[in-house]
Amino acid sequence: MLFLLIYIFTLMGNFLMLLVIRADSHLHMPMYFFLRQLSFLDLCHSSVTVPKMLENLLSESKTIFVESCLAQAFFVFATGGTEACLLAVMAYDRYVAITSPLLYGQVMSNQLCVGMVWGSWGLAFADALINILLAVNLDYCEDQTIPHFSSVLHFFGTFIMIVSSYVRIVSTILSISSTSGRGKAFSTCSSHLTTVTLFYSSGFLSYLLPTSGSPLEMIFSLQYSVVTPMLNPLIYSLQNKEVKTALGRMFRKYFHSFM
Repeated sequence: MLFLLIYIFTLMGNFLMLLVIRADSHLHMPMYFFLRQLSFLDLCHSSVTVPKMLENLLSESKTIFVESCLAQAFFVFATGGTEACLLAVMAYDRYVAITSPLLYGQVMSNQLCVGMVWGSWGLAFADALINILLAVNLDYCEDQTIPHFSSVLHFFGTFIMIVSSYVRIVSTILSISSTSGRGKAFSTCSSHLTTVTLFYSSGFLSYLLPTSGSPLEMIFSLQYSVVTPMLNPLIYSLQNKEVKTALGRMFRKYFHSFM
């Protein structure tokens, strides 16, 4: 019941974010375009693993066909890898917004935003395909540990890009003379920083720590694939004034229509 509720809240929260961003013209900006993609990715990423996990929890049989396992692994790598790329793109978006606010609309054009999203999907799917093609040739007559070093490089590469963007962002914020100006600039990054921390901390701990059989390994894996997709809509709705205002406008509109 706990994981079913988490999955339902994940679906509801991310569908709500998609609906609000699409319906409210005030949110038709690059930052929210990327947030919309993030919500869609969280829907996909959690739906790859959670339904099968719920089935396993209810069923006496815990087996999975090799082909199904490989398909599931492919989509986990594809959606997770795309989210890593998208978080790097969102960090660059915040970097441009803070360091070059007057040129923000010109630099972050619709064509560039769409191109970066498609590039994120393409890179992640290529990475997932490489891993699965290597895994297909393994012998599955007994337990196998499947290495995925290209994914490690993928996640480290995007993480370095995010850190690089934030080094420049922090440098720019510290150069702002007014305290209120620094606070306002930092507030535009707080939601993204929280999401990045949750995503990469649990992901790195899940994949880079040596296998020990500790229950912590399961907790890190669950946070990465189950809990974080549920929390992202809450993070962006609670920490972002524009999203909260848009939610209020939407609820008032539907309430008046209903009345």
